[in-house]
Amino acid sequence: MADVELVDVSLRDGNQSLWGATALSTRHIVGVAPLLDRVGFRALDYTSSTHMGVAVRTHKEDPWERIRLTRAAAPRTPLQFIGTGFRFISWEEAHPDFMQLVYELLVRNGVGRFIVLDPMHDLEAMRRSAAMLRKAGAEEIVAALTFTLSPVHGDDFYAAVARMAGDCPDIDRAYLKDPTGLLSPERAATLVPAVRASLGGKTLELHSHCTIGLSPVTCLRAADLGVDVVHVACGPLANGSSLPDAERLAANLRELGHRVDVDDHALGRAADYFRQLARAESLPSGSPQEYDAAFLRHQVAGGVLTTTRRQLRELGLEDRFDDLMAEVPRVRAELGYPIMVTPFPQMVCTQALYNVLGEERYANVPDELIRYLLGRFGRPTAPVDPDVKDRILGRPRASELAAEPPPPSPEELRRRFPGVSDEELVLRASMPAEQVDAMRRAAPAPTRYNPELRPLLSLLEQLARRPALAELSVERPGFSLRLGRRPRQAGASGEEGGER
Repeated sequence: MADVELVDVSLRDGNQSLWGATALSTRHIVGVAPLLDRVGFRALDYTSSTHMGVAVRTHKEDPWERIRLTRAAAPRTPLQFIGTGFRFISWEEAHPDFMQLVYELLVRNGVGRFIVLDPMHDLEAMRRSAAMLRKAGAEEIVAALTFTLSPVHGDDFYAAVARMAGDCPDIDRAYLKDPTGLLSPERAATLVPAVRASLGGKTLELHSHCTIGLSPVTCLRAADLGVDVVHVACGPLANGSSLPDAERLAANLRELGHRVDVDDHALGRAADYFRQLARAESLPSGSPQEYDAAFLRHQVAGGVLTTTRRQLRELGLEDRFDDLMAEVPRVRAELGYPIMVTPFPQMVCTQALYNVLGEERYANVPDELIRYLLGRFGRPTAPVDPDVKDRILGRPRASELAAEPPPPSPEELRRRFPGVSDEELVLRASMPAEQVDAMRRAAPAPTRYNPELRPLLSLLEQLARRPALAELSVERPGFSLRLGRRPRQAGASGEEGGER
């Protein structure tokens, strides 16, 4: 039995899967980073352009400063960025020179490990992204083989992608990315050997979500088959639609004879931190999932499924949910079996909803789907149904989108946003101006957070909103706190300023 390393996904994918990508702010991340750094993880799945956008939009925090602070707090463990080579934050296509600038900024601020992800497995696009990352100074580049079930995504398909990764000098290793948790132990028994044989000796990792309960067992089988690294999450950020629990999977791997060289005490403390944070902020905890065979058919991950149900409920059409789920695999097949990973599940589900609710299928089509057929997201893995393609691209809106100007280069953006830093430039090019302005006006993000103090701080916040309260006294063994209001000093004009 071989050594097995762990990559922790709590800060990025765990937060995205279970807490809507919005729960963790800079103070939460910097607070736990030293603990995660002590565990001995192979890397921390740290951020994506989506998460960087959330930092600005939701928390009014500078995502570049967040990276720098985390790098300083966790200097030993590589920080990982996952993204495609064609966009940053916005789903609009980005200029290649713009993406080169983004990669250089990420490396400069402390990101060392990068996932090369192309939703279509466009081999040339993956090679170009890897070359750009190497030029930017990336320490480790990992090619993503995104797993799905379809007539065209067999073991031979993934072996061909792995062969490209093995032959590409700018790619250091590969990982099987299973975003909807569809990889079974039985399929792993044929897929993992096929991929490993094509990698030319490069390391293989496994990133498999727990959505239908298969992942914890599949990870054990994959380790027996020679997978060198498995991805995990800590405490409440594990299980559910996230990834396997780090403590439990490490124990099970050791039980099967594998060596997992992590600091169990530090791992337990990191998991406890997230548990305390979840309690303090009223955040849900992931729980082990029961097997649901329906996912093998529609392949819609939990987050998109929840959103779809909510939208139907708001429209008073919740009774059409089963019809919608029956339409999803039909639409996916007609579109060339896109892998159900962002943005494709949103596209497929939206189109399925239009088809179910409309009088005629494909009478209404979102712009994102038109751009998909125009090739803005890469080349579809399988041919699109010709009748569907002709119908979508034959409408006037398709001509309008086809005539869109090319994305601006960094030089054009510098003329549009004169006098700003490159870090601010890429944010302003990708986000609404008012969101970036609000981030710039906000105070620097706090870097200290103790979840145990949250109940006390909440109490003080509530009391501060009660002007009639003159004095507060809290007494506990070994702790005493007295707060009171006092009149403000008279100002230069002699007027009283009220109380403080």
